[in-house]
Amino acid sequence: MNVRRRSSAAALAAIAVIGAAAAPAVAADPSPSSSPSASAPSGLYGTTDPQYDGVWRQSLALLAQDTAGVIPSSTAVKWLTDQQCANGAFAPFRADPAAACDAKTPVDTNNTAAAVQALWAVGGHGDVIEKALGWLKSVQNKDGGWGYSPGTPSDANSTSVVIGALTATETNPEDVEKGGKSPYDALLTFALPCAKDKGAGAFAFQPDKDGKLLPNADATAAGVLGALGKGLVTEAGEKSTAASCADAAVPAREHAAANAAAYLTAALAEDGHLVSALGGSADQPDYGNTADAVVALAAQGGADQAAEPLAWLEKNAAKWAAESGPAAYAQLIFAAHATGTDPRDFGGTDLVAKLNATGPAPQGAAAKDTASTNADEKSDEKKDDDSPFGVWWFVGVCLVFGIGIGFLLSNRNKKQQP
Repeated sequence: MNVRRRSSAAALAAIAVIGAAAAPAVAADPSPSSSPSASAPSGLYGTTDPQYDGVWRQSLALLAQDTAGVIPSSTAVKWLTDQQCANGAFAPFRADPAAACDAKTPVDTNNTAAAVQALWAVGGHGDVIEKALGWLKSVQNKDGGWGYSPGTPSDANSTSVVIGALTATETNPEDVEKGGKSPYDALLTFALPCAKDKGAGAFAFQPDKDGKLLPNADATAAGVLGALGKGLVTEAGEKSTAASCADAAVPAREHAAANAAAYLTAALAEDGHLVSALGGSADQPDYGNTADAVVALAAQGGADQAAEPLAWLEKNAAKWAAESGPAAYAQLIFAAHATGTDPRDFGGTDLVAKLNATGPAPQGAAAKDTASTNADEKSDEKKDDDSPFGVWWFVGVCLVFGIGIGFLLSNRNKKQQP
């Protein structure tokens, strides 16, 4: 494979963060909102403890900046490359990158695949990418897919984010086989048939203990992108009318993606957004998965198919992003990009400036822009001190990592939804 940077006219032309430029897209998930760490590692975006999501949120931040035509800070990029283990894998966070990784280092496929996509986008790190891809291939399961951790059963989210890393680097997933099975073969085993009374067309995260497939909106959004061979960043696909789930003799990838999009459309119809509940609490809006659904719907059937949830995000997501951090801003930028929405005027919020203010200033960014946005961030944090939502978000992330589910972290909140 020839590891080189994909062409990006916007990224090459942009030398500053300021300016209104329309941006013409797993998983994945925002960084948890928690108490700021005493001293955030130099170069890292966000101030919360990076133990569970450092590499994920850094990867999404760099990828979102590139998507918006921003040249990231070299310090931020170096922070990410320094996190790689000698075998090519990435863990969520290594406090001492100089110390060698060992059997206890919690490397995983999700952080590694996200780092690959980010570093390919910013360019200039072919050796790092080659090693990461080599490690991902070495831990591929016999069914063709990937689990969150090496040796764990394949799941739809992990398989999809690795597919995104492969296609982003111009590697054909169909050529990456284990036991005669490709990643697409594994992914399609998680697709629910249309005959299901509930969850028709959705993707399951993975079979439950009884071998049953349960619909999962988060896995479904990831599965759409995976089935289409798309990464975290994608543009709108060809316009199509919303369709109902329809079985086919052969569950082709594109057919599975269309069925999954139909499921997401139905799930979004009532409120215009997805919902989640943790620990028996009342349903709450799921901003991160709604953003992922926007990207998936736009990729599968054009921007119009994602219009309603996009409008809801533009109206309601600013506070969530301020509480949740850089990966949340990145998810919204991906949603804006996939639908041709300007990320610098997303419901009145400049997502790019807000993201840039959470870490090292990008190359060429104007100091006054960063300073003024930092002031806005501090004001937002002060106003949101009493909000309980960040606590629920953080609890969800902790639960997710407790059972070994990574995607989604972005910030990554990988929650199974009935």
